[in-house]
Amino acid sequence: MENSSKKITNPGPMQVYEDNLTRGEFKIQQCNDCGQHVFYPRQLCHHCGSSDLKWVAISGKGIVYSTSVVRRKPERGGDYNVALIDLEEGPRMMSRVIDLEPEEVTIGMAVSAHVGMIDDDPAVVFCNKEQGGKK
Repeated sequence: MENSSKKITNPGPMQVYEDNLTRGEFKIQQCNDCGQHVFYPRQLCHHCGSSDLKWVAISGKGIVYSTSVVRRKPERGGDYNVALIDLEEGPRMMSRVIDLEPEEVTIGMAVSAHVGMIDDDPAVVFCNKEQGGKK
């Protein structure tokens, strides 16, 4: 007779990604069939449709593709930037460059990824590579 009180759960890709961030690790998926890197976490490779994806550590190197400044009152946390970052491995992701004033972030700027906090949640943030990486 089967014990129904034991549930075997298989966390979805987003849960695995968030668990990695909680441990301070920035990993993305890579397709075992076509070799392409995949980001945003998902069940299928958007390049070839394969479900054979693995989690891999990446270089963390990136280039700012686009940037914008979000204006907020100082009492609400002040201004911040939102940037699209092209990762060295190929995917593009949205994040923030945290070690510069929002207006100083420029398209084409080299940046490096770090696990930090945004709104009390672990998140991938970037630092200006020329100014040295943050640990």
